[in-house]
Amino acid sequence: MAATASSYSITMRLYTAPDHGVVGAVATQIAASGGVVTAIDVTESRHDRLVVDVTCSASDAPHSEELVAAVAAVEGVTVHKVSDRTFLLHLGGKISVQSKVPLRTRDDLSMAYTPGVGRVSMAIYNNPEDVRKLTIKGNSVAVVTDGSAVLGLGNIGPGAALPVMEGKAALFKRFADIDAWPICLATQDTDEIVRAVEMIAPGFGGINLEDIAAPRCFEIERRLRESLDIPVFHDDQHGTAIVVLAALTNALRCVTKELADVRIVVSGAGAAGTAIVTLLLAAGAVDVVVVDREGALSADDGSLSSAHSELAAATNPRRVTGSLQDVLVDADVFVGVSAPGILDAEWIPSMAPKPVVFALANPDPEVDPAEAGKYAAVVASGRSDYPNQINNVLAFPGVFRGLLDAGAEDVTIDMLLRAAKAIADTVSAEELHPAFIIPSVFHPDVTKRVAAAISGPIGGPSGRKDG
Repeated sequence: MAATASSYSITMRLYTAPDHGVVGAVATQIAASGGVVTAIDVTESRHDRLVVDVTCSASDAPHSEELVAAVAAVEGVTVHKVSDRTFLLHLGGKISVQSKVPLRTRDDLSMAYTPGVGRVSMAIYNNPEDVRKLTIKGNSVAVVTDGSAVLGLGNIGPGAALPVMEGKAALFKRFADIDAWPICLATQDTDEIVRAVEMIAPGFGGINLEDIAAPRCFEIERRLRESLDIPVFHDDQHGTAIVVLAALTNALRCVTKELADVRIVVSGAGAAGTAIVTLLLAAGAVDVVVVDREGALSADDGSLSSAHSELAAATNPRRVTGSLQDVLVDADVFVGVSAPGILDAEWIPSMAPKPVVFALANPDPEVDPAEAGKYAAVVASGRSDYPNQINNVLAFPGVFRGLLDAGAEDVTIDMLLRAAKAIADTVSAEELHPAFIIPSVFHPDVTKRVAAAISGPIGGPSGRKDG
């Protein structure tokens, strides 16, 4: 039975016989069926029946249905209603707009709106730089998507993407006190997306591109960075790259290896894989091989697309060829941002001593972390039910907090490197362990440290823009 998860948590309202022993029988039946009981509340007790709310976690939606059926089979129990706690959390949306100023009197209205607001508008007209401090612009981010590459769900469109963008906005507020707005565009045309973002940009201090499919996302980001005077950040690329570099920095500390000396295999040549490779090379990695469905990317292969050709030209210095299994031989590090189940745990012993395995495909990783842990010295995944979760929440709130605080106009490679170092350094030498290479997303210092790293000297030695 797969591990249970709170995202598949249900509450069953039961009518039972007036015998509290029945409640114990229900709990036993749920456990026997692979569920985990997290709460039992007797909400009503009468001479003829009990009303009991039982909350439990399942491994997936079909398992939830199995648990309901198992409980219904207990003698003396009627399942009256079943509530999916995840759907209940989303009812009515997860974010709202709230006024920061009181509007109790006509005097309040005259300052917050007409006629007083006109003075503020004219002040901004006369000094456009004041817009950041006199409006929400200085603390606002647009979370923009076309719904073409949502989580592990694929091209599900802007409406279905909205719950994810709401969640991203909620995380911005929770971790960095940034007001973020979900913007779901009803187009997947590159020109239209670029123009739409350009038109809404005056109201925002930054643009977070989210869940836009490759290779379109590369051109959209590039064009927006050229045309806008506010930072544009594609979190699926650069947020992932920051956290991967931070985690790998600490993983290599655990196995006493240096980034410049290790052989790294990256599975996945899409948005995340490209950004990870770019940042690893900027950090000092030398021997990086990228693998896609067809095998290792090599500059000797004339059949590659333009995007893959650029990636191949910057990587694979030994010109290795072959499948993932082939190129893993003697590799020190595997980083997967590709597809579930493509790495057989039995291949890991062919890697160099003390191998590091990052299986980051979501929701199902390239290899089961528990199986990988039998052979690898350090294992990380994108899952919250295993140690070392590679989670972008460690990066993007602090990145944008720093960008907004600095009034930055772009994002540089140097900023991303500093952000990765800030995350890595949050794990102290005393805390560092193969099962603890990355801090918790709830660590109170992560956002502050990343923000401080980002808002340092703009541009850094290279002065290069990211991407």
